[in-house]
Amino acid sequence: MLSQPLASLLRPKNLEGFVGQSHLVGPQKPLRLAIENHQIFSMIFWGPPGVGKTTLARIIASEAQAVIHELSAVSASKDDIKKIIASARPMEKTVLFLDEIHRFNKAQQDFLLPSVESGILTLIGATTENPSFEVIAPLLSRCRVFVLKELTESEIGEIITRAVKKIETKISKDAREWLIQMANGDARQCLTMIDNAFTLYGDLKLESLKQALQNTFLRFDKKGEEHYNTISAFIKSMRASNVDAAIYYLARMIAAGEDPKFIARRMVIFASEDIGIANSSALLVANAVFRAVEIIGYPECRINLAHGVAYLTKSPKNKSAYNAVNSALSEIEISGNLSIPLNLRNATTKLMDEIGYGKGYEMYSKEDLLPDKIKGKKFFVDIKK
Repeated sequence: MLSQPLASLLRPKNLEGFVGQSHLVGPQKPLRLAIENHQIFSMIFWGPPGVGKTTLARIIASEAQAVIHELSAVSASKDDIKKIIASARPMEKTVLFLDEIHRFNKAQQDFLLPSVESGILTLIGATTENPSFEVIAPLLSRCRVFVLKELTESEIGEIITRAVKKIETKISKDAREWLIQMANGDARQCLTMIDNAFTLYGDLKLESLKQALQNTFLRFDKKGEEHYNTISAFIKSMRASNVDAAIYYLARMIAAGEDPKFIARRMVIFASEDIGIANSSALLVANAVFRAVEIIGYPECRINLAHGVAYLTKSPKNKSAYNAVNSALSEIEISGNLSIPLNLRNATTKLMDEIGYGKGYEMYSKEDLLPDKIKGKKFFVDIKK
């Protein structure tokens, strides 16, 4: 029996023990430089669960010799923040690590803003949601946003090696490979499965891990693996025009207490990605659902969500616009920043006019308007289901 959760036992205290996020903490990368120079500033970590957001916050605070207070936006209140502000001392750095910052409403974020702006608090927020949608603009403008990535298979493998060494046991090759796949880039999920299997069965055999997983799924929070499985099933059911399945997976998310704005936002994306020009009104409906969710909230907004899901699911589908922009982006990666044809340029100065900017432009021209190097290229291909 371990003295504390394995994830806690293995949590690194400095960058030397940190696994992953090399684009941020590798040599000469921004967070490593900030940590090594003991620089501290307000920031937001945006990324999936189990990739090191909390650990990085603790390392930053430790290296800067700052006092760190940790809160979860799910349960924290204004009073909790008031107490932290009151405890802050002028000559010491005070860090507030706010997990799931996207759960703070506008009023709570507004309350936090003056203390961040004045430097009383250095905010380190963590979120699985796009902060552009969930964090108010004044607060976001005072923070640097760092995007954290899922851990690679080799990085998860390194964490497994450390865990096995820590608990002084062995793991077979097939169990190790299975565990890497099930972890899905989430170190916390990986360590939870190891912890549960070893506690229940005393080994890390493949069968032990599989048995332990049955219990583990029941304890995962709604930002874990089940969260992503359910939203995936939801989107795929709408894509298949299967109303019953789509409504069922919607209900699963509602019952689990999923943020209704998260669901509505995926519906807005779906309206353009999958329905597109087959029914352009779908985007209007999806946006109306998102607005209704913002205004009404649970429990009544479940009706707005169901209304929108039924409409989007039954709509015809056409991915032409989605495919077109992806195709154009792929071309740009290959051909780079090609010169814009002169007749499409805007002659804003006399010199530009003299060298031919805008000359020959026809408002309803039938000619190919692409750069010379890729003339004739087709990005938009109208497809129908």
